[in-house]
Amino acid sequence: MNLVYADAKGRVYDEPDWGGLGRSADMIIELMEDELIPLPEGATLVSLPYTRPIGIDPDTGEMRPFPGDAQAVGALLPQGYTRLAVPAYVKTDRARKLPLFGYTAVVWKDGGFHVAAQRTDDPEPWNPLNCDRGELEKGVETLLARYPENRVYQHLSHCALGYECLTASNTFLNRWEGAVPVSYSCNAGCYGCISEQPDDSGFPAPQTRMNFRPTVDELVEIMLEHLKTPDSIISFGQGCEGEPSTQAKLMIDAIRRVREKTDLGYININTNAGLTDHIRAIVDAGLDLMRVSTISAIDEHYNAYYRPRGYTLANVEKSLKYASDRGVYTSINYLVFPGVTDREEEIEAMIGFAKRTGLKLIQLRNLNIDPESYLALIPPARGEIFGMKQMIEIFREELPDVRIGNYTHVPPAEFRRRKTAPSGRD
Repeated sequence: MNLVYADAKGRVYDEPDWGGLGRSADMIIELMEDELIPLPEGATLVSLPYTRPIGIDPDTGEMRPFPGDAQAVGALLPQGYTRLAVPAYVKTDRARKLPLFGYTAVVWKDGGFHVAAQRTDDPEPWNPLNCDRGELEKGVETLLARYPENRVYQHLSHCALGYECLTASNTFLNRWEGAVPVSYSCNAGCYGCISEQPDDSGFPAPQTRMNFRPTVDELVEIMLEHLKTPDSIISFGQGCEGEPSTQAKLMIDAIRRVREKTDLGYININTNAGLTDHIRAIVDAGLDLMRVSTISAIDEHYNAYYRPRGYTLANVEKSLKYASDRGVYTSINYLVFPGVTDREEEIEAMIGFAKRTGLKLIQLRNLNIDPESYLALIPPARGEIFGMKQMIEIFREELPDVRIGNYTHVPPAEFRRRKTAPSGRD
């Protein structure tokens, strides 16, 4: 397998005399054949600014930076694929931070680009090629004309057309999982937040957070417009907003009004689940699905990244268990990073967390972060590093009743029309 690099103009080359490598946390590693797959459809190759690629020198057989002005290259994977290794590189300017993307190791092999990744879900529903631009523009025009005063639709139109957010696009295409953002504030200060960063963070936020408080009428309009089939999903808590449960009263009123008119589809919340009392009330109002964002089941690691305000990881666990006990189909958005998530202590902690909370689905999400900044933030490894591929195998073996994937699916039949009545609070 050959090293891949980019020149100053972004043109990508392979170097047949140099061997390609990958990276796990801060360790440069050799890539195994069974860790490589052809570059998936929908993936994007990008150069990593202020870096030099590291490869195997053909003269010495040693791992070292590739000479010249070459930049390292990474792949941004589409949904449905889990990264197994980060590109191998050294920074030429350590003060510079890489943009907030999930970079995957790339090599040239058998006449084509290959990436260190594993397919862990069906990528087809979230393939950008399935989002026809002309059809999307027509959908945006139709719904903005139908609801000219709805500020949330106006906000989502920018997300769909400007950021090309597929969840926002689904809202205008009336299909699959659609978005209904509700909150401009958050009770966490996530280090890698994609919608809000301090001015001195060094990370430019790639999205703009909503800056207004919607009305219940605005939410209900979007929810009723989307929930027209049994398998449709409408989701609070998108990348363009803060923590939705901070607007619990709005959500509860909207859910109740919608469920008075239709029982079609599923109502989902993407949440950090730290406001346990708020989550309980939202569950009791008629929530069907809950997807909780986490990066670890270890307090020290979780706190370093999420920087929670007024809650702890114990609150997150209580929220998940409450929802699961009352028939909500629960999952986690698990932000994963090679060399960290696959540590022995992280795997053990997550298996225990999943069992205690009754999780039904673990959604593996490649963490978008500058690797050096992230590794400096979190606790060092305490045990063996198993590798991402083996970590996935361990999860499947130890959690046979938990689906391992990448995004929310329509729940199996036994969850389709829950729910047990609330029986008091823990």
